[in-house]
Amino acid sequence: MTGWELAAVCAAGVVAGAINAVVGSGSLITFPTLVALGVDPVTANVSNTVGLVPGSFSAAYGYRTELQGQRDRLLRLGAASALGALIGGILLLFLDPDVFEIVVVVLIALACVLVMTQPRLNAWVAARREQAHPHGGPALWLGVLGAGVYGGYFGAAQGVLLIGLLGIFLDDGLQRVNAAKNVLALIVNAVAAAFFVVAADVDWQAAAGVAAGAVAGGFLGARLGRRIPAPVLRAVIVCVGIVAIVVLVYG
Repeated sequence: MTGWELAAVCAAGVVAGAINAVVGSGSLITFPTLVALGVDPVTANVSNTVGLVPGSFSAAYGYRTELQGQRDRLLRLGAASALGALIGGILLLFLDPDVFEIVVVVLIALACVLVMTQPRLNAWVAARREQAHPHGGPALWLGVLGAGVYGGYFGAAQGVLLIGLLGIFLDDGLQRVNAAKNVLALIVNAVAAAFFVVAADVDWQAAAGVAAGAVAGGFLGARLGRRIPAPVLRAVIVCVGIVAIVVLVYG
């Protein structure tokens, strides 16, 4: 990887880290960047997951105020995230790589749809707020498990899925929901990354570039992300998602 290519990966990591802290879906920035630079799609997904772990930590740390009082909740739901991430990672490595290239196009398209419909999703969440279970219940645990499987296999838009699930089933403010989302996404990325380090081929140069950018982006997103207009973020994510689909299909 040349110096300019590494710089491009770092820049993508900054944007992805910031987006992950606020919205989720930062992998729609870094994953297609790695693929466009010639990294094999499965290796790109593995390396991207490893690289995003430090950024996920910085995003979670940036929301530490909103995390106060959520320890028991996150311990319970974190177990579901960890188990789901391990299942998703195993599926990624043991399914035929050709299957991944087909499935990931569908997942990116789904992620784009989720991002575009997030305002309506949030409105639906608000409408359900009075019916929310104070502790989430078994349905939320299973939903977080499913999101963990998705995140371990291909993490783009897992944050959007988690915000939707947590917002529906928990009786809490959306900023605290977003903080919890950051912690659960960190658990998914960390567990999947640990598995990949042991069992998969990691492009460490690519992972390091993503990590360097994502750390800065995570802090930036936690501090300044709420000032960025949500429509702008959604438009960027969707455009990059379309580019990713084109790269995977025609590259």
